Amino acid sequence: MNTTSKFAAALFCWALLLQSASASSQSAAQSATPDQAIVLEQQGKLGEAESAWRAVIRQNPKDAGAFASLGVLLSRQQKYSAAATAYRKALALDPSLPGISLNLGLAEFKQGKFGAAIDPLKTALKENPQSSQVATLLGFSYYGAKQFPEAVKYLQPVAAADAGNAELHQSLAESCLWSRDYACASQEFEKILKQNPNSASAHILMGEALDGLHEPQQAINEFQAALKVSPKEPNIHFGLGYLYWKSRQYDDARREFKNELTIDPKSAQSLTYLGDIEMKNNNPDAAIAFLQKAVQISDNIRLAYMDLGTLLNEQKKYTGAIAAFRRAIELDPTLPDAHYRLGRVYQAAGNAGEARKEFDRVRELHEKSDEDALLPKMSAPSPEPKP
Repeated sequence: MNTTSKFAAALFCWALLLQSASASSQSAAQSATPDQAIVLEQQGKLGEAESAWRAVIRQNPKDAGAFASLGVLLSRQQKYSAAATAYRKALALDPSLPGISLNLGLAEFKQGKFGAAIDPLKTALKENPQSSQVATLLGFSYYGAKQFPEAVKYLQPVAAADAGNAELHQSLAESCLWSRDYACASQEFEKILKQNPNSASAHILMGEALDGLHEPQQAINEFQAALKVSPKEPNIHFGLGYLYWKSRQYDDARREFKNELTIDPKSAQSLTYLGDIEMKNNNPDAAIAFLQKAVQISDNIRLAYMDLGTLLNEQKKYTGAIAAFRRAIELDPTLPDAHYRLGRVYQAAGNAGEARKEFDRVRELHEKSDEDALLPKMSAPSPEPKP
């Protein structure tokens, strides 16, 4: 036999051996038992253990425990999406399996799927109402899903029991703030600032809470404190400028908006408010320059389009004014002011038909606003008759 024939024969034998080994492996996998899968897992052979659990499931597709065990194994390998699928199948087969709702919630949470984590974590909390771990996870899931009032409901009690957990108190404070529960927010930020007076973010958020409580000077003080801690951090000068603008301290506001632009030359918000200040000071050309630059950077700031439309209308540049007010309407169709101003532009441009449509829309929006204000009163329960 020549060398080539010997090599071919060797390859043939090797292939037969591989086929035999594969068949043996497949046969073992096909006949796998839960005990075998557990042993493989204990030995750290996670890939083989996964194959074994899948073989167990193929043999008995209604084995809820096998699906649950597969989910745990997949989670250990950080295959959270596949783990979540296994947990859901387990619960569909047997909703009473202990601990699996929590595991499912954790798998979704670790993927950043906070909305999907909520329902299984709520079930887990019903199974174990005293678990602060589950309550915390549920609160953070609501926080991650931007359902802030619900986040407050779950984070508040666990934060009260864990005074030293800065992350927990920060998330609670932000949830209070974004739920517009400004009293709760200010209390929480005050606690955070006692522990860390040099937290610029806490000063900023405390300032926002105080602004919501209609305490403008205290809000300004907090933003000034944030600047002392971090004078070059983006958005602090803008936030302080905005508070000055709201208080009609326009010179101070202008200074802060310009300071913001030295840090971030593309701060469209700062450009918008600088344009608004120039408009209020009867400097239309300077105002238009700021506003046009702002809308080139960002096309979703309603105030920029409202001011730009007003200024262009005053200059009888009706085409530009119409475009600006139309964009303002796109950004919020429920507010009547842009419709009214657009109607005035059409009126000035001699387009009575379009003007009438806009004024009709203004009337409709005002009527709807009146209905919305009346609805809670009409739907409220009748008072009990006095004896």
